[in-house]
This record gives sequence, structure tokens and C-alpha cells, in this order.
Amino acid sequence: MPSELDLMRAGQLYNSTAAELVKMRATAKQKVYRYNQTAPEANALRAQILQELIDCPSRDAYIEVPFRMDYGSNVHIGANFYANYDSIFLDIAPITIGDNVMLGPRVSLYTAGHPLVASVRNEFLEYGHPITIGNNVWIGGNAVICPGVTIGDNTVIGAGAIVTKDMPVNSLIVGNPAHVLRSLTAADEQYWQAEKQRYLAARNQ
Repeated sequence: MPSELDLMRAGQLYNSTAAELVKMRATAKQKVYRYNQTAPEANALRAQILQELIDCPSRDAYIEVPFRMDYGSNVHIGANFYANYDSIFLDIAPITIGDNVMLGPRVSLYTAGHPLVASVRNEFLEYGHPITIGNNVWIGGNAVICPGVTIGDNTVIGAGAIVTKDMPVNSLIVGNPAHVLRSLTAADEQYWQAEKQRYLAARNQ
């Protein structure tokens, strides 16, 4: 017979009050609490706690305090990750994040789902679907990424967007529900490279 943890990891209905899951969440909450109580200058301690909590092989993820996370063990992060204040990771299912990803303040990644009918939902049965975020993605403040969503490489999610379905690569995404406003093209690359050169020239004056 599969355990509630097995069912959760398989994306099936599971009982969130199972003792094993309650214990796992309690352990994660203790680590999140310790992280959020660190002094501003305690960068090394925060890095140590975060490495105990999540999977980040490059060991260079940075998450501003405060933040929230259910399990931590279901969060997989690539190199050069940054999350601004008040980020939320509901990692019932895996959250997989590529390299060079930035989250604005109060970005929420929700893998958790609940039955639409109250008769089942009220029995503490729920499920989770994974979230996957590609490389070089920027997600603006207060955006919400819903269960089961994949975001393609080099995509920008505008502030306040509610992303309910998969989003393509090289796109600017906005709105509620979120949609593709336009593609990011060579013209964008040329414009921002020119802006960088203008910045460098000003620095060298």
C-alpha cells in the first residue's frame, strides 16, 4: 500500500494530515524560521540553512527574508538564483528552477491543488502538480505561478500576472489570466545591449 508521501509525490490525492507529512513540514518550518530570524549581516548562516533546506548544487541561491516553504526537499534550483522579499514556495510537488532566474517581491509558486467539491476537500485530501521554470527567467512582483505550469527559457513574467498554463520561450507574459503579450526578439537584444554600452560609457567618463 502506498504511503501518503508516495501518493503526494505521484501527483495523486493524498491526506495532508498524515503524521509523516506533518513531521516533514514541521522540520521545514523550523529551518525557515531560523532563516527568517537571521541578522542582516549573517550571509554565511543563511547560506548554510538554505543548503539544508533545498536542493541547489551550485550552493549560490539567495532568498531574501522573509520567505515561506512547505517542505524544501521538493525545491530544485539552478545556479545564480535570486528571490526578493516574501516569496512563497508551496512545494507539495517538485518546483524545478533553471539557471539565472530572478523572482520579484511576493512571487508565489503554488504546486498545491484542492478538489473542487467541498465534500472531498473537507476531508483534508489534496494533490500537487509540478512547476518548472526554465533558464534566464524573470518573474515580476506579486506574480502567481499555478500548479502544473512550465515557463520556457528567457521569458519575462510581468508583475501581478496569474500564470495558469504553460508559457513559451522568449516571451513577455502579462495579465490575469496570463497571456503572451509579445515575443522577445533580436531588437530587444540590440536595444538593451546599446543601453549597457551607454551605461559603461557613462561609468568611464
